[in-house]
Amino acid sequence: MGANSSRKKMSSPTKLASSKHTATVIFLHGLGDTGHGWLEAFTQIAKPHIKYICPNAPTMPVSLNGGFEMPSWFDIKGLDPKSPEDEDGIKKAAKSLQDIISEEETKNNIKSDRIIVGGFSQGGAVALYSALTTDKPLAGILGLSTWLPLHKSFPQAAIANLKVPMLQCHGTMDPMVSYEKGKLTAAVLKTMLENHEFKSYEYMGHSFCEQEMQDVQVFIDKVLPHE
Repeated sequence: MGANSSRKKMSSPTKLASSKHTATVIFLHGLGDTGHGWLEAFTQIAKPHIKYICPNAPTMPVSLNGGFEMPSWFDIKGLDPKSPEDEDGIKKAAKSLQDIISEEETKNNIKSDRIIVGGFSQGGAVALYSALTTDKPLAGILGLSTWLPLHKSFPQAAIANLKVPMLQCHGTMDPMVSYEKGKLTAAVLKTMLENHEFKSYEYMGHSFCEQEMQDVQVFIDKVLPHE
């Protein structure tokens, strides 16, 4: 993933299900963050049959920040839509996410269609790319304040997830991933997915809010009901 000689191994803060584990949510944080904060957010809306995995991105130099090393799923060269993208890094990060899905299947006997993948900002970009290119059917996709990477050369979406429900959320005052970029992403996703919903949050910046998390909870409850 770009200049990554100093990459450190990814770890996964995890909230275990408090009853029999029959479903999983895998959620990726944004640039410079860790999974711990999001794990805490999901703890507030957790259901006992669901395990929540919020991996920590490896540490690597990020061009956008002058090569400073920070937790990052791939290199970001600029915020302008015309900025070059780290195609190799995006694909490797997506593969890492798909490996977590496979591990849930093989080690915990959780079928892929009982797994939600999602993320915030940069993590959401990885989740979208991963979900739309895997041949494993998923339960759902969550994209918060994010965008579709490599959209100009995006491969045909995998047939396995053309009907998978997706919830995409974005704040109207986002200074990092603009609301317009979110709406453009939604327009592209609607051409790929049959069950895509886009929700806007007035005055919300590059963050999340209580109403958004309530909507996320409703979405999770709908696609990952207790078995």
